[in-house]
Amino acid sequence: MKVDERYMHGHHESVLRSHEWRDLGNSGAYFADLLRPGMRVLDVGSGPGTLTFDIAERVAPGPVVGVDRSAGIVAHAREAAQRRGAANVTFAEGDAYALDYPRGTFDVVHAHQMLQHVSDPVAVLREFGRVTRPGGMVVARDVDWGGTIWAPVLPGLDEWMRIMQAVQSGNGGEPFAGRMLRSWALEAGFTDVTSSASVWCFASDEERSWWGGLWSERVTSSDWGSHALEAGLADEGLLSLISEAWLEWSRDPSGWYAMPHGEVIARV
Repeated sequence: MKVDERYMHGHHESVLRSHEWRDLGNSGAYFADLLRPGMRVLDVGSGPGTLTFDIAERVAPGPVVGVDRSAGIVAHAREAAQRRGAANVTFAEGDAYALDYPRGTFDVVHAHQMLQHVSDPVAVLREFGRVTRPGGMVVARDVDWGGTIWAPVLPGLDEWMRIMQAVQSGNGGEPFAGRMLRSWALEAGFTDVTSSASVWCFASDEERSWWGGLWSERVTSSDWGSHALEAGLADEGLLSLISEAWLEWSRDPSGWYAMPHGEVIARV
């Protein structure tokens, strides 16, 4: 059942910096080869649109619609589409529980890092299935925060993960979404479900500087930190300690971080 939900990250520049890094290569390889020219695609929770644009290049001249519930991020994505001259892409505000499209409109419905943020992912997947044509597919990928690991072990990063899981749960989401995708898809009524997993790994000097730097900023400047404070999960001192831990990790040549994702392709 749907309950009050809040997106835990918000759209601070430090958040967009990570979201705009995503593309089909690092976030959609599990379904990219199934895309064909002429397909109609809906990208739900499209954010700044980088994945949406990659999908659109694969299916052109087929139309691609990116939907997000944030008016601000939709405006941001529309500006990016105009700069890129992405003629087959449009962006719109929308509710994943009640998509404004008739039954069977799309060949593919895609959601990346989105189902972890909703309180009733099974209902959302049913809605995805409603707007997908028979023979089409619903594809989804989500992190599993319970499987995320790093080295070296730093108390500040242990606190970060404790707060991460608590903030997401408190905001109506599911921090272990990656491992739940298959069961959610089956519960939603899909009978042909292919499951897989892939991992983001950040270890080189450049990768550590980028990932550790943006998270050091996100902890104190994005909605994530604000939600942690509001929920009584941290104070300013602890957020500062976590921020410094990310910088310490980024400077350590032995630093290594792995972030696992569950993936599903559900045939309609």
